[in-house]
Amino acid sequence: TSNISRDLYEEMTMEQTLYAVMLESANECAYAAAEHTGQKLGGDYSTFVDLMNKTAADLGCTDTHFNNANGLPDDEHYTTVYDMYLIFQEAVKSQAFVDIIKTKSIDVTYQDANGNDVNKTWNNTNHYLTGETEAPEGITVIGGKTGTTNAAGYCLVLYSNNIKGEDIISIVYKSDGRSNMYLLMNQILSTFAN
Repeated sequence: TSNISRDLYEEMTMEQTLYAVMLESANECAYAAAEHTGQKLGGDYSTFVDLMNKTAADLGCTDTHFNNANGLPDDEHYTTVYDMYLIFQEAVKSQAFVDIIKTKSIDVTYQDANGNDVNKTWNNTNHYLTGETEAPEGITVIGGKTGTTNAAGYCLVLYSNNIKGEDIISIVYKSDGRSNMYLLMNQILSTFAN
């Protein structure tokens, strides 16, 4: 189990924590997962962040430095589209990761600070999966990760297949709005549809 908030001490499984991070961008869960993993490695939260940076470097990322586990703005936290492509390309090798990012919604039960069951439904924020945006003909969206901050704008890293069954990783960063983000993504995907 993992504590998802120092104040609330809610308890959930690591699997539930990862679903919360990937489907709903639960920043407190990203922090808890990093802290828990860092402790398992004999350290703390910063141990996990150091591991993130080492893993990125090992993947060939030359313009990436992580300073937190949740992607919130920080002058020392940055990446590029190409580096994110390298990271995501490695991540989709994990079937467990793909299973999470393709999930439309999941019902979970975890315990609150008093040990009472909390029942929630977490919904994916990816409009391709919710049906709010349609992919170009010939593209099958598998899943991805949305992200939005004032500094980064609207961002989406997407995993899909074209009509030939070829894997496609496409990325939109710094869009000025959600609808434009999907418009730009569809323009990118149209290039690979056939």
